[in-house]
Amino acid sequence: MQAMKVEKGDGFHHTYSQDEVSSFCDHINYYLRDDKDVADILPLNPETNDMFVKVGDGILLCKIINLAQNGAIDTRAINVKKPLNIFNENINLNLAIQSAKSIGCVVVNIRPDLIKDRREHIILGLVWQIIKIQTTKMVNLKENPFLIRLKKEEEEIGDILKLPPDQLLLRWFNHHLKEAKSQRQVNNFDKDLQDGEAYTILLNQLDRDRCSLDGLTQDPENRAKTVIQNAESIGVPKFMRPVHILKGNSKLNLLFCAQIFNACPGLTPSQDDYEKTKLLQEDDDPESSMDERVFKMWINSLNIEDGYINNLIEDMRDGINLNRLLEKLKPQTINWKNVKIPAKSRIIKVQNANYSLEQAKQFNIKIVNVGGVDFVDGKKKLILGVIWQLFRLDVLKTMGDQKDEQILEAANKKVPEADRLASFKDPKAKTSHFFFRILNSIEPRAIDWDFVQKGETPEEIESNAKYVISVARRLGATVFLIWEQIRDGKVKMLAVFTASLLHFAEDYKVAKLGNAE
Repeated sequence: MQAMKVEKGDGFHHTYSQDEVSSFCDHINYYLRDDKDVADILPLNPETNDMFVKVGDGILLCKIINLAQNGAIDTRAINVKKPLNIFNENINLNLAIQSAKSIGCVVVNIRPDLIKDRREHIILGLVWQIIKIQTTKMVNLKENPFLIRLKKEEEEIGDILKLPPDQLLLRWFNHHLKEAKSQRQVNNFDKDLQDGEAYTILLNQLDRDRCSLDGLTQDPENRAKTVIQNAESIGVPKFMRPVHILKGNSKLNLLFCAQIFNACPGLTPSQDDYEKTKLLQEDDDPESSMDERVFKMWINSLNIEDGYINNLIEDMRDGINLNRLLEKLKPQTINWKNVKIPAKSRIIKVQNANYSLEQAKQFNIKIVNVGGVDFVDGKKKLILGVIWQLFRLDVLKTMGDQKDEQILEAANKKVPEADRLASFKDPKAKTSHFFFRILNSIEPRAIDWDFVQKGETPEEIESNAKYVISVARRLGATVFLIWEQIRDGKVKMLAVFTASLLHFAEDYKVAKLGNAE
């Protein structure tokens, strides 16, 4: 299959891989085969442009996002009753785009109209990111403590925490090659895997009964076929084809490796693994964990070059990513001659962090009793305190330096008296009715009030919180909030959420969605 070239309305020629289209279609067909909401459009034809057409109403994208992160989208917020009018198609697509951002996808310049216009390279790029998150979400220490064994002797545990899934997979692959007494090493997901030999050895090491080494004596094409058959025999879903191995498609090989890992990692967690990784959680508290999730979501949405965050605290320790963040928020803040990349020694890391904290003062945030040493030592509360201030500053930048009281006063004007809040500490905030009313003032069609409950029980509070976040996203609002923060009445985050809705309300006036048919 050849790469396809298309010309769209932007005047540029864009290419996309038909091999990737085929594999992604097979993947979607497999995982959504029992979903009644998409039964009318599945299976996708992997040999045509079927996928580009059928993502146009947003339902399919929402569904695969929930495969990547269960519950990322409240399914009540997805319009599935067909035929859909333009308005409902648009809010489905908004919901998909904003939710994709919330799980770590880069969605810069992705808009509903471009998806409806079947911009293949944009759609394929988004689908690739979502499927990658789905297939690699188990490749981390939290889900699989045995990965701690992949730590090199000179490394700290934090170094493993910083590694993205693709690097962990390469280490895992090479660990099994070494255990098999093979001289092969895999350093990439393209040319090192093209001949199929490394796959053959890996699969045999994982399951000698089902996966023989016979493929080593075959020609590359038949060896690739045997690799696919062996992988399927240990439970790997069918989406990879022999030609994809022979061509050395790095994206598809990464997904294939992840699927092999998910089906049969070949390592059993020991008590020692659990003890070592348990130590990493000793200083955790629920509030810090929630803040980390939100800040990671926010930073990754900024699409910072070389600054993708896998583990917030560990990725901030050498000062490099904090400098990158500051530069993204305010260009020309950082003189890169003063930042050492990579930062291998403790002294260099401290210097990098000290420099970033000094530059952060330009943002008029409070840097009190926080130094580079605190970042290098991974002092979670101090690091989160600095990131919080930058986060709030960025989210509220279009509204000026407003205090929580001013934000609340403006919001209460949009809300019926019965649902107004006395402060963000008001217990009524946990019902989400206040936020529903703000959203209703923006677009009454966005809320199905049959789904809104009184918010009197923990179950009702959770239900409303999840639904209100998805409603905000379906309108197109960027939401850096998780439902637990509404449930727990986290004042700082509730104020920022409110401010972001107020700002979005002004944007919505300027660019309304399509009229309902």
